[in-house]
Amino acid sequence: MSTRQGSDSTTSARGFEGISQPLPATRADAEFLSSRSAPGTLPGTMRNGFPLVELHRHLDGNVRLETVLDLGRSRGVDLPADDLESLRPYVQIMDREPDLVAFLQKFAVLRQVMTDYDAVRRIARENVEDAAAERIDYLELRFSPWFMAEAHGLDPKGVVEAVCDGVDEALSTDAERARVAAGLPPRARLIGIISRNFGTDIGWIELEAALAGKDRGVVALDLAGDEANYPGSLFVDHFEQARDAGLRTIAHAGEADGADSVRQAVLGLKAERIGHGIRAIEDPAAMALLAEREIPLEICPTSNIHTSAVPTLSDHPLRALLDHGIRATINTDDPSISGIDLAHEYRIAHEEMGLSDQDLQACQKTALDTAFLTPTERQALLTQTT
Repeated sequence: MSTRQGSDSTTSARGFEGISQPLPATRADAEFLSSRSAPGTLPGTMRNGFPLVELHRHLDGNVRLETVLDLGRSRGVDLPADDLESLRPYVQIMDREPDLVAFLQKFAVLRQVMTDYDAVRRIARENVEDAAAERIDYLELRFSPWFMAEAHGLDPKGVVEAVCDGVDEALSTDAERARVAAGLPPRARLIGIISRNFGTDIGWIELEAALAGKDRGVVALDLAGDEANYPGSLFVDHFEQARDAGLRTIAHAGEADGADSVRQAVLGLKAERIGHGIRAIEDPAAMALLAEREIPLEICPTSNIHTSAVPTLSDHPLRALLDHGIRATINTDDPSISGIDLAHEYRIAHEEMGLSDQDLQACQKTALDTAFLTPTERQALLTQTT
């Protein structure tokens, strides 16, 4: 399929009715965001014999603010503000949200500038470029084809093709080709998402779209969205078909819903990794299941604060989960919405969540061990770092 340019003019100029006014940032929030590590600035604990691997980053939740403004202007989208700093509160979390559903409203502006396949391609390319700027050695970027397509009537398969094109473009530079020639994996691979909120019928459309990209870097299927109201049990057949077609399977669970959702993801969806999973801490049986089966959790500390899944970083259960023998990785989730990068997440894990250098190293090793890499690629990344 060829990705088609443009969309209905009345759709592309759609405004933003229903988007709430930005909440004022507290002083603590402002200080927290302003103190974050500059992109590419890594704490010493992050170069300790293991490559820097991120497994949980949403491509559609990581759009440069400058790109939002540029796409809005060039596509005639009625943005809620017309300069970067005035636009920021509509796209970035300035205070914690009451829950996951409220957090997801920050995607509204981002979706509205995904007007055509060229916009999608650019967003995907810039995601990989930003990962390289952060000195991330390997990244698995996830995205929901229907979520990106719906606002402007795009074809979900066309969205997948455009995302693959954008990633390929970013990986076609001399530097990126030299990495692959040296035996390293491509810097980025892709994960297709089924967005629960759209229901099971749309889930089949998203699965079909993800499978269309299987030969172009889409390696896995994820389930995301409002887990409390759309349980994983609704999508068991989707996941079975994905595995039969050769995709790996992961799932968001234990973020907005309790430990039962973690158990269902492991036992029902047969997820190989769990996005977030922090509410497993509520149930010893769920923790024992994760530890016994060595199912890693993709932990996103700042995101967990922003969705009010945990009240403060000092209350975050990552330290306790590790103490129960559960494997975990450290990730950003939606960097542009949370105003962070991966260096920031490692820093706060170390300085504010009580993880030792050894803990951080263990998280890096888990990320490398559980990434969707071949053994040869995994060894190449490890050899490069050491």
